[in-house]
Amino acid sequence: MYLTECLPSDWREARLLGRVMTADGPSPVLARGGRLYDLSRHVATTAQAAAMDDLDHAGVDLGPLDALTAASAWAPDAGDLTLLSPLDLQCVKASGVTFAVSALERVIEERARGDADAANAVRRSILDRIGGELTDLRPGSDAAEAVKAQLIAEGLWSQYLEVAIGPYAEIFTKAPVLASVGWGAEVGVRADSAWNNPEPEVVIVCDPAGRPVGAALGNDVNLRDIEGRSALLLGKAKDNNASASVGPFIRLFDDGFGMDDVRSATVRLEVEGDDGFVMTGESSMSLISRDPEELVRQTLSAHQYPDGFALYLGTMFAPIDDRDAPGKGFTHRIGDRVRVSSERLGVLENRVATCDQAPPWRFGVLELMRNLAGRGLLGAAT
Repeated sequence: MYLTECLPSDWREARLLGRVMTADGPSPVLARGGRLYDLSRHVATTAQAAAMDDLDHAGVDLGPLDALTAASAWAPDAGDLTLLSPLDLQCVKASGVTFAVSALERVIEERARGDADAANAVRRSILDRIGGELTDLRPGSDAAEAVKAQLIAEGLWSQYLEVAIGPYAEIFTKAPVLASVGWGAEVGVRADSAWNNPEPEVVIVCDPAGRPVGAALGNDVNLRDIEGRSALLLGKAKDNNASASVGPFIRLFDDGFGMDDVRSATVRLEVEGDDGFVMTGESSMSLISRDPEELVRQTLSAHQYPDGFALYLGTMFAPIDDRDAPGKGFTHRIGDRVRVSSERLGVLENRVATCDQAPPWRFGVLELMRNLAGRGLLGAAT
């Protein structure tokens, strides 16, 4: 596949930071002026690159973007490049329940106890009562507190509504450092999950000072049955092998693209199964209940991130399309192709596997340091 097929529509003007696997190991790359440059002799990691302002004259020219091709899990020999997640040493964080629709679906999961068969009945019983009321509430406001008090009185309160309209956002760790996967990789769902779905999101990338420096697309693969049994199972539902996808590149903020473009972005989802099933949808980031910069501030409220961090901003997608039988809703099948796209961020495409069948995560921090040392690149990391 030609690389430009997964890039933003204005890729000739965009500055795109990413990582590719070379014969020597992973290397940070930068797309600028319609060409791709290997930065590894100048900067060893994208975590370091995200904190620098002088990348526009660095790197070894790899060629024009429209002449390069990318390999994938479904076409491993069909590309010049193997794209990795653009994240390396950044902590991978995520925020949840940041859209009214996702808040409602989390309440449904909780009340259905993770049982997809029961979800429809639960959804019908509470949609009219709280669905509309959540949409226009500002979390932490007096109006939100009044709704909270009313729902408690009626026995409808939920821990998910607490983070949806209360003062504190839900912020959790999505994946260990270096464990996220990129465009063209397999994404994993646990083999013991019977109710799961993609969560297409925008991911904000911040430098060590906590300043947002760019954005990418993400798929926060979610196991609805496991989280629905108990919020204490969030780690088991969210942090699994190959369950965090980010890419294809980090679009760096500049005069042509910034946080306001993130706020107004439309995110699209397409799932295509080997069984002929197709599901599509789209959502607007303008519907998010907490501003991206507020979510960044709340992420920074606990401690520091000396290598920077990436933050999934949450999703309004909670697919309820019936796949197998009426009332059963949606769940993944092995081989599903998942495409998350946004005009100015590109296309993030992955294929679904079970976590135990997706390639195991073996390249950790120690292995990265060994690799950089063996290539004589540790000097570039200082």
